[in-house]
Amino acid sequence: MGKRRAVSPYSSSPWPPSRVGAEKEHTRAGEDEEKSSLETGNDSRLGLLPENGTEKHQHAFNGSFTSALMWMTVNTLATIGIVFTNKAIFSEPSLKFAQLSFAAFHFCLTYLTLFTVSRPRFALFAPRHIPLRDIFPLSVAMSLNVILPNLSLAFSTVTFYQVARILLTPTVAALNYLLYGATLPRGALLALIPACLGVGMVSYYDSLPPPSSPSSSIITTTPTTTTTTTTTTITAVKTTSPIGIAFALAGILASSLYTVWISAYQRRLKVSSMQLLHNQAPISALLLLYVIPFVDVFPGSATTATTTTSWREAFKLLLLSGRGMLVLLSGVFAALINISQFFIVARAGPVSSTVVGHVKTCAIVALGWLVSGRAVTDRVAAGVLMALAGIIAYSAAMLRESGRVESSKRRQTAAAVR
Repeated sequence: MGKRRAVSPYSSSPWPPSRVGAEKEHTRAGEDEEKSSLETGNDSRLGLLPENGTEKHQHAFNGSFTSALMWMTVNTLATIGIVFTNKAIFSEPSLKFAQLSFAAFHFCLTYLTLFTVSRPRFALFAPRHIPLRDIFPLSVAMSLNVILPNLSLAFSTVTFYQVARILLTPTVAALNYLLYGATLPRGALLALIPACLGVGMVSYYDSLPPPSSPSSSIITTTPTTTTTTTTTTITAVKTTSPIGIAFALAGILASSLYTVWISAYQRRLKVSSMQLLHNQAPISALLLLYVIPFVDVFPGSATTATTTTSWREAFKLLLLSGRGMLVLLSGVFAALINISQFFIVARAGPVSSTVVGHVKTCAIVALGWLVSGRAVTDRVAAGVLMALAGIIAYSAAMLRESGRVESSKRRQTAAAVR
């Protein structure tokens, strides 16, 4: 009973799900079980497909390499798009403090998307009802998993936001060890050290105020006086505020707990990730509706001495403005992430899925760096490279461990047949 079990290679994945809704980036623990059931086509407990029609199942999910590549591309572009779209939305002061409304909108859209693709015409998965008492704690964790990272994105740079998400891996590993006694290979543990150090470097240097350009003096001479004017130019470099770092750390803890719970709930309730999310999303949205009136500050809803704008007028202004279109675009990206993730799990192997995660992380960090105004020689770059190298080395160590375990199982099976 005291024996420690090895953790799943993907139970501590640092790529959440999309940032919203997807972010709604689910843990890969439990996805291997889904993938195997999708490949065999005879596990009716998960409700992914009917028991009969194996040929139909194979036709639906054993897609070509081109199809898998297409869905991986869609997932990557949608994840990049939702991060920068949300950053643009939260850059608007009137929308920065309407986080719960924004999350509730995404939860509703996620539910509608899953409801649509579960209909017989599409039949991507079979809905399964889960009692409220079983799903309520996970729905609360789902809400925190979305709201806290979004607050971090609102008060920090895109580069810091994405690099900080790397801390999900060691945090999930620690929670798995404390709650379930799961352990990691030594190589993976060692790889997490530079990953954590890199995130620490980015957190420190990205929060420093931007450097000032050298002062310049302008001398103005008149027949009677001489005036010297000194000007100092502040470099337009985007930085992370301390509150952004606090929200990031709180979001990592909430996301890690949510990640661990997803795996545990899938095993306990014997459901797929999409069936679980199909039950979570509406409950999370309803929970937020009770809190929104007391917490959120709606765009233009502030009362002044001369005018008062109702939330209906504010909502109308939002829809007619460019920000309203960004909110709708963010919802579309969230729907694409949810759908594409399903096909990636079904058609791509663990190596392909890991590569997709690294591509998304590197692309978001690189694009975030370009828009931040920082130079390539900035000290933040060293932390970014260290963190990325550490998490890639961790993934490689876990993939090697997974291959070793699978090889050992095959040898044991072959020996039993003899």
